[in-house]
Amino acid sequence: MLPLRRRALLGALAAAPAIARAAEPAPAPWPSRPIRLIVGYPAGASTDLCARILAEDMRARLGQPVLVENRPGANGSLGAAAVAAAEPDGHTLLLSNTSTMTVNHLLYRDIRYHPLKDLLPVASITLSPFILTTSPKSPRTRSIRTVAELLALARATPGGLSYGSGGNGNLQHLYMEQFAGLAGIRLLHVPFRGAAPAENALLAGDVDLVLQTPSAVPLMRSGALTPIAATGATPWRDLPEVPTLAESGFPDLVFTFWNGLVAPAGLPPAVLDRLVGLLEAAAAAPATRQLLLSQGEVMVLRPEAFRARIAADIARNAAVIQAAGIEVQ
Repeated sequence: MLPLRRRALLGALAAAPAIARAAEPAPAPWPSRPIRLIVGYPAGASTDLCARILAEDMRARLGQPVLVENRPGANGSLGAAAVAAAEPDGHTLLLSNTSTMTVNHLLYRDIRYHPLKDLLPVASITLSPFILTTSPKSPRTRSIRTVAELLALARATPGGLSYGSGGNGNLQHLYMEQFAGLAGIRLLHVPFRGAAPAENALLAGDVDLVLQTPSAVPLMRSGALTPIAATGATPWRDLPEVPTLAESGFPDLVFTFWNGLVAPAGLPPAVLDRLVGLLEAAAAAPATRQLLLSQGEVMVLRPEAFRARIAADIARNAAVIQAAGIEVQ
C-alpha cells in the first residue's frame, strides 16, 4: 500500500490537467462585437446590394451591428486582401463574387491572397446571368435591338464600339472579350472601378455596351437602357422577351456569376456553421428572399459545394483568359 503522502501527490498530479483545462478561458461567444462586411466594389453594384440585404438580415438575427464597408479597387482585390489578412474570428467577412475569387490571382502578379488558401468559402447567396445592354443615349447604338444588328455595326466599324466593365479582369471584361472573339469583332474596352461606374457611363452614352446584372432590370423596363441578350441557359425571368446569346447564334456562350460570403482561412468550425445557418435563414425569410431575387436566383451552396464551384470557375476562366489573349498585369 502506497504511503499516504505519495498517494496524495499522485492524485494531485492526475487531477492537474483537468484543473488546468478548467482554468482556461472559454471561447468568447460569437459575435461579441460589430461585424464588418467588406465589399471590394463601390456602392450600388450587385455585390454591394447583396451585402446590404444580408447585413440587415444578420443584424436582426444576431443583435449586433453588421457594417458594410466598401473597399473598391483592383477588381475587388483590395477588399479580399484585407479580409485574408484579418483575424479569423468571424468579425471581418467578405461579400465577394466570381470575379474576385476566380480571376484576380490569374491576372495580377502582385495579388496578396489566394482565393482557396487564404480565404474560406462560406456559402453562395445568388446566381445570376449577365444581360448585354446598350444605351439609347449612345449615338452609335441607340437603334440597336438585336445581336445581329450589333454584329453588323461592329463589323462595319472595327474598334469603333466601346464597352464598359468593372475593371480589368472583371467578368464583364472577360466575357465580352470571349463574345467578341467568337463573333469575330473588335471592341474597345473601357475599365472602371466597379460595375456601378460602368453602368453610369452606359446611362450617359459614354460607352456603347455593358454586360449588366439583373439589378439593372428596372432601368431596362423604364427605357433608360436597352437589353439585347441574356447570358444564361434560358431567358431571364424578368425579361422573358429578351433572347439568350445561345439563341442568338452563340450556343457556347452560357455564363453566370455568383455573389457569396467568404471568411479568412482558419475560421473556427462553430462560427462557420453559424454563418452558413444565417445565410440559409436569410434565403428562406420571405422579405429578405424577395430582395435577393432582385439580384438573381437565390442559391445557397454550403462550404464544400461552394468551394467546388469556385475551383470549377477558376478552371473555366483560366481557359477564357488564355483564349482571349488577356495579358497578366
